[in-house]
Amino acid sequence: MAAGRKAGFHHKEHTWQSGFKNGKLEPQTPAAQPSTQPPTCPSCHSNRAWKDGLRATRYGEVQRYLCRECGLRFSETTSETSEHLQRIDTKSLKRLHAIPYNRQVCVTETKGAKNLVEVESRTEKRAAGATEPDQATVKGLIAQFAYWLEKEGKEKTYLNRIKSLANKGANLLDPEDVKAVIGKQTYKKATKVLDVYAYDAFAKMLGIQWTPPQYKQEEILPFIPDEAELDALIASCKSRRMGSFLQTLKETFADPGEALKLRWIDIDVSHNIITINGTVKGHRPRQLQVSNKLIAMLNRLPKKSEYVFPTRYRNMVQIYMVFRRRTADRLQNPRLLKISFNTFRHWGATMVYHYTRDILLVQKLLGHKEIKSTMKYTQLVKFKDDEFDVATATTVEDIKQLAEAGFEKFDELNGIHVFRRPKRFANIRR
Repeated sequence: MAAGRKAGFHHKEHTWQSGFKNGKLEPQTPAAQPSTQPPTCPSCHSNRAWKDGLRATRYGEVQRYLCRECGLRFSETTSETSEHLQRIDTKSLKRLHAIPYNRQVCVTETKGAKNLVEVESRTEKRAAGATEPDQATVKGLIAQFAYWLEKEGKEKTYLNRIKSLANKGANLLDPEDVKAVIGKQTYKKATKVLDVYAYDAFAKMLGIQWTPPQYKQEEILPFIPDEAELDALIASCKSRRMGSFLQTLKETFADPGEALKLRWIDIDVSHNIITINGTVKGHRPRQLQVSNKLIAMLNRLPKKSEYVFPTRYRNMVQIYMVFRRRTADRLQNPRLLKISFNTFRHWGATMVYHYTRDILLVQKLLGHKEIKSTMKYTQLVKFKDDEFDVATATTVEDIKQLAEAGFEKFDELNGIHVFRRPKRFANIRR
């Protein structure tokens, strides 16, 4: 019995450890047993919490929990292992489908836990009678909006704008809150106009009455680089896909979104003709003749997909921005940093107009449905005298032959008719 006391004894509820203090045997604190019940949430006091991984601290790993009621992430620790609250800033938490708007995040302190995934609009006063929907409601509204857009035949890009507003914390059921969120954004007013159009369609679907904010799109002339600068970018591409994509933009004047939708069946190799299907709003389908160089570049690409460039626009932009920066530094030309994918289209439209002086031809090549969208490409650029072929005619037969060859009359002196034809884009006619 004495031996049993020295070694300690076991109880079915507690385990007592033996110990000596001042020469006397004294019972110690019962050893901690693993808890079978989840801890109580410090925010909503709910017992519905599940384990959410381990958190490494300088005192060792601690169990982390996630409350299924309020979304608070917490862990039970002592004050010795308490750490400062940290902000969770990851891409997954910013996605609408990955995180509910009422989710709260904390590190190790269970007392005074705070919500670290904050939305700016929450701190503002809501409109009277407006309710903030939860994540499930938001997802349902977005799914309903997607179906409504398809049914009404409206622009599908509105769906992405609504998702973006929801991710920024806008209460889609409160027009005033949506207006406040749009107004706080730092992007261009043209993008804000798209947000207004998208929410106007969303409000129409739900029968919400609202007064849209008035944003006027800035009139900015596009940056027109030299052709040598475009060729320098294309020549510097080590990626065949990126080089072929840029050359396609240069020769077809296509929108980047249209170029990414280019399929192999849209390329007529025998006649060097590429068909651009107007997949962008406000664009018509058209066919353009391209050079042997572009056809050869495209033929070198792998044909493992239906599409010539089987990737996303965002991926192409990210790769291009890194490549453009390196090229600008290597060539010591900061003007290259202003060349975007759309710059190739702007350059082609401007050149065609100033070589042909035919705004309707430019409209046709760009696929614009509205002539006002084409008028911005009528800005003046500098030309060299040797960029035109010049010919003269004195008889009706000579004038007829020059007209058939693509020459246009621009002057007359002492009965001599002076014609000229641009050396570039001479084969592009209406």
